Amino acid sequence: MRFLSPARHRRAAWRLVLALACGATPAWAQVDPATAGPAAAPASPDTPAPAADEDDARPSGADTRRAARAARPPVTPRFEIELDAPEELHAFLLRHLDIQRFREQRSLDATELERLLSELPANARELIATRGYFAPRIEIGEPLPPTAAALAAAGQGPAPLGRIPVRVDPGPPTTVQSVQISFLGDIASDADAQAQREEIQREAALLAGQRFTQDQWDRTKTAALRRLTAQRYPGGRISSSLADVDGASASARLYVELDSGAHRRFGAIEIDGAQRYDREMSERIVRLTGLTPGSDYDLALLQQAQQRLLDSGYYDAAFVYVEPGAGGGALPVKVQLREAMRQKLVLGIGASTDNGARLSLEHIHNRLPGIGWRALSTLRFERQDSLAKTEWSSPLDKEGWRWVSLLQAAKQDTNQVETTSQRARFGRAQDGVEYDRSVYLQYDRARTLTDSERLSGIKGRIESSITANYAWSRERFDDPISPNRGHALAVELGVGSTLGITRKPFGRTQARWLGYFPLDREAELPSTVPGERATARPPTRLGRLALRLEGGAVIAERSTPVPDTQLFYAGGDASVRGYGLRDIGVVQPDGSVLAGRYKAVVSLEWQRPIWGDGVSRSPFEHVLFVDGGAVANRVSELDFLWGVGTGLRYNSPVGPLQVDIAYGVQPRKLRLHLSVGFVF
Repeated sequence: MRFLSPARHRRAAWRLVLALACGATPAWAQVDPATAGPAAAPASPDTPAPAADEDDARPSGADTRRAARAARPPVTPRFEIELDAPEELHAFLLRHLDIQRFREQRSLDATELERLLSELPANARELIATRGYFAPRIEIGEPLPPTAAALAAAGQGPAPLGRIPVRVDPGPPTTVQSVQISFLGDIASDADAQAQREEIQREAALLAGQRFTQDQWDRTKTAALRRLTAQRYPGGRISSSLADVDGASASARLYVELDSGAHRRFGAIEIDGAQRYDREMSERIVRLTGLTPGSDYDLALLQQAQQRLLDSGYYDAAFVYVEPGAGGGALPVKVQLREAMRQKLVLGIGASTDNGARLSLEHIHNRLPGIGWRALSTLRFERQDSLAKTEWSSPLDKEGWRWVSLLQAAKQDTNQVETTSQRARFGRAQDGVEYDRSVYLQYDRARTLTDSERLSGIKGRIESSITANYAWSRERFDDPISPNRGHALAVELGVGSTLGITRKPFGRTQARWLGYFPLDREAELPSTVPGERATARPPTRLGRLALRLEGGAVIAERSTPVPDTQLFYAGGDASVRGYGLRDIGVVQPDGSVLAGRYKAVVSLEWQRPIWGDGVSRSPFEHVLFVDGGAVANRVSELDFLWGVGTGLRYNSPVGPLQVDIAYGVQPRKLRLHLSVGFVF
């Protein structure tokens, strides 16, 4: 369950970031993987190297020409353009005006320069139009004498032709008045595709009211085509498009005609590359995403199937795709696999703002002898925590269920409290299409020792318990990597009893909810159904709000000795920023911080996009947030500790990378927090 082990997702995000930095790129579904070309065979050590010839020491003709060019003195510009234009256009025009290509042409004379200047206004208008200005005024003044520096640089060569003053007034920017999408092909009359038609129109209407630029217009057309080909119609295309610009009113009406082609469905699943592990297992993983023969073509299902194959741990690479041009109605689903080694040993070195330096060692066995289960064993050492665990899981059955088991020993040393714990778990887990769930029995044993108890010679408290648990989670985001809207919910329920001398029942529950809310306005758009109103939410510079709520409770008599590992802490990168890991708990008279029976956490974050040039949205976002958390042994004693701060967020292809500076209101201290990847 994602809720049970968010650290697993953070580690995966770090690996993706490192892989990207090393040159590896993610394999996207629906893309036929390229085959590597033949590598050159290495020379045999028995083959003698060719003898050096005298000519080898002589410079080649190409070397001579390069040397001559390097020795050639720099060319003095024949003229200079003195451009008076708004900052937004100044560098753009100087870089792209055609006349600039002739500045260093030695043979350029005044007659040719005059011809080039006569063409400059038309060239400038074309360039300025791509930035959304269609009524510019361009004035070319009389050439001015060259500067003394230019004359001195020319030396004995031909004198520079002077400085050309050019003034550009772009006029009012053009605003997109409307975007109209029309359809050809099966999508135009297919009732089942109504939601898809409206989604395409909704996204295209996001451009309405914004400044027109060629770049934004191209992106809108590309987005409409991608939305068309993402479901049912992989062979869709743009039949025609038009930007009708009225310079007098500085407005533009945009039109796109999409031809969907035929409605396509998935065909048989074809597996290639299954050798070590059962072909049936890989096909079962694909089918459990909802991708079955006869179902509508859906790019998202291809991507989910590909990701699930990779997440299974049995494959180093997986490509799930179809060939839209394949004949017939059904599209065969092609699955190409590169299997992982049966055993793998991974040494990891890292760091976090929560727990400092980290050293880890992982051993993976993908098929244990005799039972065929997968085993993942981990050793991890951090500044405050150390951990040893082994997790075993069976292959998936037809319903997506698998048996799971866990043995774990851990040590936590923070806030004057040392906790040594052991845990054993056995149960079943299912990663479903709509939701994930698991049921399991769990044994916990924990020994807690404060610094003051250690100095007093006390051995600390030892508590143990056994519980029956059920966990459930569901995500509904528009993007699983960098969501803009949607929500997710995860819930854990457990009942059990303490063990040892005092045996008392208790219950435990924990819940987490996360929602994203775009800060935008509704805009009306053409409806695909006569008489019905359709709306769109165009993106604004306000971005989105992210609201996170967490709660936990252990319900038992006050004297029930519940193990600390079943209680709650708060604070840290993924909890309450402005506080360290497990800083928020039940404060003892000696200053130590123990876990509590009740937890409440709230976080509100404003994620606002940064616009690079005033028109195009950059991958960076500015973040403002308020976090609050409380832990206590009674509900009435919950007292929130607050953290406020700001940060910078980079939306990379593998998920967001966020750096935050948070101020803890109660301790009055600043803390740095770093998070990688989207984690729920």
